[in-house]
Amino acid sequence: MADITHLPMEQLQDLEYCIDSNPPWHSETVLLAFQNYILVLGTSVMIPSLLVPAMGGNDLNHCSLDKCDHCISLNFGLEDLLGGTCHMGDKIRVIQTLLFVAGINTLLQALFGTRLPAVVGGSFAYLIPMVYIISDSSLQRISEPHERFIHTMRAIQGALIVASSIQIILGYSQVWGLFSRFFSPLGMAPVVGLVGLGLFQRGFPALGNCVEIGIPMLLLVIGVSQYLKHVRPLKELPVFERFPVLICVTIVWIYALILTASGAYRGRSTPTQNSCRTDKANLISSAPWFKFPYPLQWGPPTFSAGHSFAMMSAVLVSMIEINDSTGAYKAASRLAIATPPPAYVLSRGIGWQGIGILLDGLFGTCTGSTVSVENVGLLGLTRVGSRRVVQISAGFMIFFAMLGKFGAVFASIPFPIFAALYCVLFGLVASVGLSFLQFTNMNSMRNLFITGLSLFLGISVPQFFNEYWVPNRHGLVNTNAGWFNALLNTIFSSPATVGLIVAVFLDNTLEVEKAKKDRGMPWWVKFRTFRGDNRNEEFYTLPFNLNKFFPPT
Repeated sequence: MADITHLPMEQLQDLEYCIDSNPPWHSETVLLAFQNYILVLGTSVMIPSLLVPAMGGNDLNHCSLDKCDHCISLNFGLEDLLGGTCHMGDKIRVIQTLLFVAGINTLLQALFGTRLPAVVGGSFAYLIPMVYIISDSSLQRISEPHERFIHTMRAIQGALIVASSIQIILGYSQVWGLFSRFFSPLGMAPVVGLVGLGLFQRGFPALGNCVEIGIPMLLLVIGVSQYLKHVRPLKELPVFERFPVLICVTIVWIYALILTASGAYRGRSTPTQNSCRTDKANLISSAPWFKFPYPLQWGPPTFSAGHSFAMMSAVLVSMIEINDSTGAYKAASRLAIATPPPAYVLSRGIGWQGIGILLDGLFGTCTGSTVSVENVGLLGLTRVGSRRVVQISAGFMIFFAMLGKFGAVFASIPFPIFAALYCVLFGLVASVGLSFLQFTNMNSMRNLFITGLSLFLGISVPQFFNEYWVPNRHGLVNTNAGWFNALLNTIFSSPATVGLIVAVFLDNTLEVEKAKKDRGMPWWVKFRTFRGDNRNEEFYTLPFNLNKFFPPT
């Protein structure tokens, strides 16, 4: 029996760099940071590609008819843009803004929030409220597409600004930290697992849109990161283990360019061409050489009570999916060899997340912020959980968001390449979540019941809601109150949210006192407070001696 026993371990042992250790600058850090930047491009391009056309925005630069030749000769001079005669491509402008704000939010969260090595980017959790706002009859009555796009963007900005107050209040008032007292390893394992498993639609179904580049990418990532990780062309640097994303994306991207140039997709259907070709995104041609995103660049936000209530549902969902104890941050802490974030750090992170959503509203990113699950998975794939790497990657996001042409080159990578990466990275995050079950008694029927039901309903219920959403875009809940529809459809379309509701409710109502040890509470309880474990100070203390002014509570 002793030969097959694996004792529970608080921290993963086979990671190379933890949260506060740093790879060498000259050989690893910068390339690892650039690898994080490349990975965040998938979501940053996909969300605007879905929403901007529906808002009335366009892919290409355009001018009013009487000024078109003049604009082209000036290459879209500033005076023409300000005068309203010429417009840079709306999609690339939103992508640049989203990346710019993602860089700022990532830096703020890594410095002053949870301090975990997690990239903060755009969130799909906001998709349903966004569609509700876009479908508003008052906006749909605007006939000119670009004018409708501007008014819709302003409405989204207003809703994000109001909705951000929820996270700011819940975070800095410590309310969310108090709610975390109901969490346990048993309750959190299926929630964190569903953060990865619940994103399955962005994995192989998206890869299948172009199998000729998606399948080779998937096989190459597995081969390079797992079977070649011990091969060292450079004696002191495990190239294949550290940079699998850069190596595989480069190879398959060149392969996709060859297929496109050779006419392999000539005569194929439009969806196939959009997924496979490297020249269909219209990003490089419409991107400016330099553009500095700034607050209120789309004009003053507009405010509507219905829009704001709908957006608040997405804020609540994103809190569950990304907050430190219940989602990607929990996985990030484990993959960075850090302790589970205590309630104080959890609340601090939620507060800064609210400020991040406020910035999304002020700049106009077309969506709210969340932690990038794929970048959390990358920590495990590369075995590097360094905070510095993520901070430098934030610099890449800001830099390439301003240098439009250069950033657009990387943003034109076909999405099935990213989908292949997601298959590996989302699965890795899911398995990290399930690893918390090692601190519980899985020979208990009570624990097996809670875990199984949480996982099953966490996948099954959102799938049921999505079946109604896909064909008609109004969801299962379809009353006369649009904001109420968006609220319920958003909550029950989120696997992590459904899993949290089921797991936490059952775990705190079924034989609670009798099962305290089986739930893993003896191990969990010391991480509830900042002073509960000496390592918390090493991992989560604020920089610049700010803890003197903001002491842990």
